[in-house]
Amino acid sequence: MLSLLLAVLDSTHFVRVNQVGYLPDAPKVAVVCSLDGTTLGRFHVEDEGGRIVLRERASTTAGPLGPCAATERLDFSAVRAAGRYVIVAGNVRSPVVRVGPDVWAGGADTALYYLRQQRSGYNPFFRDSVHRHDGNVIDDSGRVVKFLPVSGGWADASDYLQYVTTSATATYALLAAYRDHPRATADAFDARGLPGPNGVPDALDEARHGLAWLLRMYPGGDEMYNQLADDRDHSYFDLPTNDSSDYGWGKGRERPVYPCTGRPQGLFQYKNRATGYASTAGKYAAAFALAARLYARTEPAFADTLRRRAEAAYALGRAHPGACQTAPGRAPYFYEEDSWADDMELGAAELHALTGERRYLREALAYAVQEPVTPWMGADTARHYQWFPWFNAGHHALWRTGGRRERGRAAAFYRAGLERVVRRGASNGFRVGVPFIWCSNDLVLAFATQALLYRRMTGDARFRVEEQAAIDWLFGANPWGTSMVIGYPRGGRWARDPHSAVASRFGPEALTGGLLDGPVYRSIYGNLRGIALHDADEYARFNTGAVVYHDDIGDYSTNEPIMDGSASLVYLLAALVR
Repeated sequence: MLSLLLAVLDSTHFVRVNQVGYLPDAPKVAVVCSLDGTTLGRFHVEDEGGRIVLRERASTTAGPLGPCAATERLDFSAVRAAGRYVIVAGNVRSPVVRVGPDVWAGGADTALYYLRQQRSGYNPFFRDSVHRHDGNVIDDSGRVVKFLPVSGGWADASDYLQYVTTSATATYALLAAYRDHPRATADAFDARGLPGPNGVPDALDEARHGLAWLLRMYPGGDEMYNQLADDRDHSYFDLPTNDSSDYGWGKGRERPVYPCTGRPQGLFQYKNRATGYASTAGKYAAAFALAARLYARTEPAFADTLRRRAEAAYALGRAHPGACQTAPGRAPYFYEEDSWADDMELGAAELHALTGERRYLREALAYAVQEPVTPWMGADTARHYQWFPWFNAGHHALWRTGGRRERGRAAAFYRAGLERVVRRGASNGFRVGVPFIWCSNDLVLAFATQALLYRRMTGDARFRVEEQAAIDWLFGANPWGTSMVIGYPRGGRWARDPHSAVASRFGPEALTGGLLDGPVYRSIYGNLRGIALHDADEYARFNTGAVVYHDDIGDYSTNEPIMDGSASLVYLLAALVR
């Protein structure tokens, strides 16, 4: 009873852990966040019955991060037996920690729940079709060129904009999850997203939904589209089933379809800095080429269509190098993607895997050399989505399809990027070295995925501790002690007030599996338009430093779930399943 009272009284030290759990052979490190800069020094581990299973040992003192004036690392990797444990440091006790070979079972399926809820066209959450009238193709002046039936795909976040940039990346991640880990997701839902098996793993069902939209957005030849709707969407905080946005053709009617032009776009005072097609074309090519291989045996006609679209999209990227950025509307925000060589590398590598043509392999390596390291790695900041996708899946694809030379180069490129992030995070106890820009959780996820792929590609485990630290951060080992995935784990601590009209109407569980944007620099939070907390900040004690996170519907910068990140999370969680 006395120890319990002391634990309550100690309100300056907090033991942060991965709330989902740890695999028996994984590194296991809890992190103490000290708000006053003092350290606890020693810790031990008990089972749920209070029996000591790891005797007292010294912690490792580390530097500050955010509100944590000091941090300590409590390494309990020696605990390998399956069970439930508590880490005790001084008078502070951790939440219950799970260890076992099955701790990640069902994780990838959880992330898929969010993607199904984000569907446009027929939406299984509402059991109704949304955005039926999409859309009107427009030119640079906003004049309607023609109607193009492109209803489908996924809403990008809690707004209802849709981008090929993120949707093709999400589709590729889902296809890769099925390719590499075909038994990691269940068959509990049909192709419409409704409960009931259909003989197809759910990750592949969801990928097929994305493919269908991408095929509508790229009919072939020179006719390539990049975006559906713009930020006029934000005029109303509606459910998708009664979206009141009006683009000039009536509330809830057609939305604009933006073509790839290779020129700056934006109908109002703000313009993007688009220079080509290649960033979008490479993403199309990669998703189509990988899908063509996966469907070659079961649906040869569909696979042939995918192959031809992949080849055509790649050729268009070759003809129009440069980045195809998303178009802003009334606000200055858009996806400021500058990079494109990584996308063309991925497209070329997947086309080589599909066709066996050597020129694709040569071109993939040439593109890889243009961007060996994703530029945010080691950087202090970046513009919004400036270097997207967040990690270069092209290097992994090049390694899979190439020979010794290509494999060696791809692995070296991954290693160089990982080293930069590790150096940047070495001083803090969480071992997190990403810049806290908008969508920082995407960067943490990307680092974890790249580290995991590098380890499995090479057998080199030098980044294993940091890989696990990034995973742990996403699920509670962060200064706020919260999982960054809504509803996961079910009994854990996660966002109860995310930025979403759906969550405000149906509760946060409606967004189960959604990866949140994540913490940002205070300077970013303070300078974005339209942010105001609606309630008292329950994390006020942990928002005293240069990095902030709010569980509040009013903060779209840290507490809004993101579709592309959630799809990428499917891949990582599938890879962790034993």
